[in-house]
Amino acid sequence: MEASAVTAAGNGRTGRWRQRLVPAAFLLPALIFLGVWIVYPTVRTVIRSFFDRNGSGFVWLDNYKTIFTTDTLRTALKNNALWVAVVPALVTAIGLVFAVLTERVRWSTAFKTAVFMPMAISLFAAGVIWHLMDDKDPGKGTVNASIKAVKGAFGSSGVLTQGQGSTPQLVGSTKTGFVLRTPLRPGATALLGLTAIPPAAVPKGAKQAVAAAPRSGAITGTVWRDFRPGGGRPGRVEPGEIGIPGATVELRDSAGKAVATTTAGADGSFAFGGAKPGIYHAAISKKTFEPPFGGVSWLGPKLITPAVMIAYIWVWAGFAMVVIAAGLSAISREVLEAARTDGATEWQVFRRVTVPLLAPVLSVVFITMIINVLKVFDIILSVAPQSSQDDANVIALAMWRTSFGGVNDFGLGSAIAVLLFVLVVPALLLNIRRFRREE
Repeated sequence: MEASAVTAAGNGRTGRWRQRLVPAAFLLPALIFLGVWIVYPTVRTVIRSFFDRNGSGFVWLDNYKTIFTTDTLRTALKNNALWVAVVPALVTAIGLVFAVLTERVRWSTAFKTAVFMPMAISLFAAGVIWHLMDDKDPGKGTVNASIKAVKGAFGSSGVLTQGQGSTPQLVGSTKTGFVLRTPLRPGATALLGLTAIPPAAVPKGAKQAVAAAPRSGAITGTVWRDFRPGGGRPGRVEPGEIGIPGATVELRDSAGKAVATTTAGADGSFAFGGAKPGIYHAAISKKTFEPPFGGVSWLGPKLITPAVMIAYIWVWAGFAMVVIAAGLSAISREVLEAARTDGATEWQVFRRVTVPLLAPVLSVVFITMIINVLKVFDIILSVAPQSSQDDANVIALAMWRTSFGGVNDFGLGSAIAVLLFVLVVPALLLNIRRFRREE
């Protein structure tokens, strides 16, 4: 009996050891990789952050002081704070709106596929796409081309880019317009000659200028390029001189207020009919010299951060929409219908029923986006040109540029990496806490 008991006890201990060794054997490769690729680099980075550029001198907290005293690195901290304050909330809100609006439409699958599609490409590739789209030249950049099309629908640019009065009576500039100082009464004629206009800058369709004939009860005139090869007399319309079609001409009263506006014809002639008795002045409006839309400098120092944020939101809005849509599909439709039956409007149902029920999903998306924007790097590197990378700088990009971008200061780079790790840890803990609550 005693031998049997000893044998049974030995078998029990062997069984327990076997139960422990089998999982350990499967976990060992993963633990080795975690130790080699995560634990060791993390510990080594923390230690390296207390040493100088070459790693030979112990500098204690000097690298961390540098982070908060260098202008470029402080800009990175400010930009990261702006990213955390704006992007997670916008991505979550856009995903929520898309998920709710597409819930009842037949083509929701196609729409969700189109919105989610940017997730199929890398952030670097998405950055390259938006770098091209944000090009300042409206002929190259899609964004500025769209703005130009909208502006063209509500207005147009001037027909000239430069010019000056050909006589002392026509005073002004291209920024303010040109005013003829000679007073005019109904039946008078105004001659508005311009010079310093290159032949290539003359509007298309221009014809030989014609001196407008006087008309009773009207003020007529001509806007023309007062220049004739081989010479000529300023202030007179002569053969070989062409009109300026499309020039905007104003008729101003004695107080300088525009009372009528017209456009010059192909031969430069114009007329203001039905003028009341009084003294007037003719003027070439500054609209004639309004430059064409040259594009918004999205990649410039002032707008580069919003431009990168838009590109990032474009990529991640699909992720938020899909996750929130999954949570929305799990909500009981009876609760929503009960709210509608009680007289709640769609907005009240959305605000007081749908959003509270989606709170766990929204919090997961929001926290996940906080972690992502703290680590944002490659999309900034690909969108921002070299000239504006300092203005778009963030912590992860500053770490890479300091360590591997030519500075080669691995001590300061390690300190920036440690700071980034410390900033990410609270968000990770929030996510872990959320997951444990759901269990």
